[in-house]
Amino acid sequence: MRILLALGGNALLRRGERASAPNQRRNVEAAARAIAELADHHELILTHGNGPQVGLLALQSESFPDVPPYPLDVLDAEGEGMVGHLLELGLRNALPDRDVVTVLTEVVVDVDDPAFGKPTKPIGPVYSEEEAQRLRLDRGWTLGRDGDGYRRLVASPEPRAVPEIRSLRTLVKAGTLVICAGGGGIPVTIDGLGTMRGVEAVVDKDLTASLLARRLDADLMLLLTDVDAVQAGWGGPHQRPIAGASPAELQEMDFAAGSMAPKVEAACRFAEATGRRAAIGALTDAARVALGEAGTQVLAPGGEPAIAAARRLPRR
Repeated sequence: MRILLALGGNALLRRGERASAPNQRRNVEAAARAIAELADHHELILTHGNGPQVGLLALQSESFPDVPPYPLDVLDAEGEGMVGHLLELGLRNALPDRDVVTVLTEVVVDVDDPAFGKPTKPIGPVYSEEEAQRLRLDRGWTLGRDGDGYRRLVASPEPRAVPEIRSLRTLVKAGTLVICAGGGGIPVTIDGLGTMRGVEAVVDKDLTASLLARRLDADLMLLLTDVDAVQAGWGGPHQRPIAGASPAELQEMDFAAGSMAPKVEAACRFAEATGRRAAIGALTDAARVALGEAGTQVLAPGGEPAIAAARRLPRR
């Protein structure tokens, strides 16, 4: 089975954890072990978040007063390379007989996307209310609530196309475990002459993953994070896990913007467009989520046989 696996940023850097290299290496090694178990049985394409890393790189970039801060597309590329490098090391050690390749990946966005006028994508660390107010005044940032604190918000336009898609198909066909479009990919626009330019944005990783899953003909889209399942009524007295639902059922519910909402939207897009299954669950339970035994299974009407078929598949 061909699986597009989207690894959430919180699975690589725990909530409240410092974005240090040792912390990220330790978390990536644990992630690689869970991914390796799936790679033993299935064909994998891996993408990942990099919001905390991009936010850290942005702060580092601003620490040099004589150098203009690097634009977000350059920081996106740095973050994609950073996390890709760590994942590649972990996966090569866990899967010594497999080819593992990280592909620096651009994603085309529309220059007229309304998202450029309404920043919604959280990046970087969590700030207190006092720190957030200072950053609004000193740096002109947009900040929004994230749990008990605040994070910087940047534009997150809709992903439209992946220029490297033919190269990715070639690598996947050759049996390579591909790491690509990290952090949603590097946002670029294309003008009327075909010229590409990087833009100041961070594309949502889950929406890019859904686009990739469709373009690479995945049998399953798997979104792994640090929670066991999608929760109905999250944070309320009647909160409960959702074991399975159709896209239409999920689209009638409200989920947290910037965290679970894009995962649900991405899963629904894939299931609706392909009639295939998407699943959302914990990285630590990746194999059972893939088999439909854990997490939240998102199925288009009539898609129930997909779970039974997945359980009958032979190993690679």
